[in-house]
Amino acid sequence: MVPDFPHRPLANAFVTLEPLSEVHREPLRAACAADPEIWEAQYSLSLLGEHFDRFWTEMRPAAAASGAWRHFAVMSGGRCVGITAFLKIDPANAALEIGLTYYTPDARGGPVNPAAKRLLLGEAFDAGFGRVQFHVDETNARSRAAVLKLGATFEGIQRWDRIVWTGRRRSTAVYSVIAPEWPAVREGLDRRLAAFGPGA
Repeated sequence: MVPDFPHRPLANAFVTLEPLSEVHREPLRAACAADPEIWEAQYSLSLLGEHFDRFWTEMRPAAAASGAWRHFAVMSGGRCVGITAFLKIDPANAALEIGLTYYTPDARGGPVNPAAKRLLLGEAFDAGFGRVQFHVDETNARSRAAVLKLGATFEGIQRWDRIVWTGRRRSTAVYSVIAPEWPAVREGLDRRLAAFGPGA
């Protein structure tokens, strides 16, 4: 069976992931502007100013039309605190990537990231995908540590695999979770979230 799933809202006690739509445009723009320095330091693309407008009017619709990307607004406490996505959805090989994840500074370090990843990983593996991967800038120590804390396995570095929006050559750290590992990863995430208490 070829895995597939609808682009639908996902929710738990901590976050709701809403398929990105016009209602999220300005709240997401404001969320992305809350930490302007981070885009140049850590991301392959920028979601600031004219870059945000290009993403919204060109890149996002094209990605959605291809079926290979599904973007979500990350909602917490009744407001948009960031964005995340399924990327490179490859049903034929039962593989996909989770990425383009950004949170406002006040949403970092708490339950938002593990809660969002718990939803996305659950959605992917429940649909029958066998591999979920994460690609992180080699220089982004905080995000690399966060992916390991999720329970993903480090696979290696792809050297100079892309040129980011600033023109810098980036090397990418590759991590993955495969289906046989998911029950243990899920249990670890559930324990982490339980420690925050309901709706922390």
